[in-house]
Amino acid sequence: MPVRKIVHIDMDAFYASVEQRDDPQLRGKPVVVAWRGNRSVVCAASYEARRFGVRSAMPAVRAERLCPTAVFLPPDFPRYRAVSRQVREILKRHTDLIEPLSLDEAYLDVSENKTGLPTATQVARTIREHIRTELALTASAGVAPNKFLAKIASDWRKPDGMFVIRPEEVDLFLLPLPVGRLPGVGKVTEEKLKGFQVQTVADLRALDLSTLERRFGRYGVRLHELARGIDNNEVIPDRPTQSISAEDTFEQDVTLTETEPMIRRLAEKTWEASRKEARVARTVVLKLKTSEFKILTRSHTPHAPPSSCEELTRIALSLRERIELSPKQRFRLIGVGLSNFHDAADASAQPVLFE
Repeated sequence: MPVRKIVHIDMDAFYASVEQRDDPQLRGKPVVVAWRGNRSVVCAASYEARRFGVRSAMPAVRAERLCPTAVFLPPDFPRYRAVSRQVREILKRHTDLIEPLSLDEAYLDVSENKTGLPTATQVARTIREHIRTELALTASAGVAPNKFLAKIASDWRKPDGMFVIRPEEVDLFLLPLPVGRLPGVGKVTEEKLKGFQVQTVADLRALDLSTLERRFGRYGVRLHELARGIDNNEVIPDRPTQSISAEDTFEQDVTLTETEPMIRRLAEKTWEASRKEARVARTVVLKLKTSEFKILTRSHTPHAPPSSCEELTRIALSLRERIELSPKQRFRLIGVGLSNFHDAADASAQPVLFE
């Protein structure tokens, strides 16, 4: 199989950078894109704000505590989508194999490119230069033989940087990494792997496939491949969103009645993510995992799609009433999701990301 050339383009602090570009008075200042309010979360933070510890998806009230001098701006998604379309036009000069992940990032397969540039590195460099000169914004890029390595690489020299992982350099780059850098390895999986004395990707590679399958099921196969730098997922253009969700594992197991604050926070995160989509979700999903690791899901499809964060939250909270377990039952994880996406009347099948 010929080696693929994958580029991951990631706009730097995209929403905040657009705001700073369009208002010169904001340049050099800590900018936080978020609605004000106790239940709001940060959509984006400029690098000036990040120096204070402000991060995306953080509660806005916490961001305000960390950076009292920050300029808070409500998100302007129509404007961000318009800039995203301009970025997309730059990407399309090089390849039609573009897979958007969100308004501010996308994978490109440039194994063959339209411009005749000899290397993927030159393609990525040219894209970044055009974004800078034409849009007055910066983007970071990762170049690698597959998607998961390209995504890790794009984060390596942020902001406004580029990192290249050549096929012969994969092991040199990958093996020393903390296992938490692998896609899908969250805090819970990381803690489980520590039980096997696995701290780095090199440690993970030392585990045989049967051990990983026995402990992690089908995901164990994926871990086995990732530890070897294997990712055969193709860049798929125009992939429609199937679902969006946010979930959280508690430090201590909680009862059902204690889950309301978490459901409200997760519903906010899910709603914010759904605003980046042109398609509309019809179904609300509540996911729970008991302290015995049993997974329960409850869903509801209202007559009309949820039209606000408040409506999504209300439905998610009401789904708890369909959990028929003892009031003393405790839960270790909760998730709120939207699924059953359909095209809005005025939207095409292309997901809005970069459209």
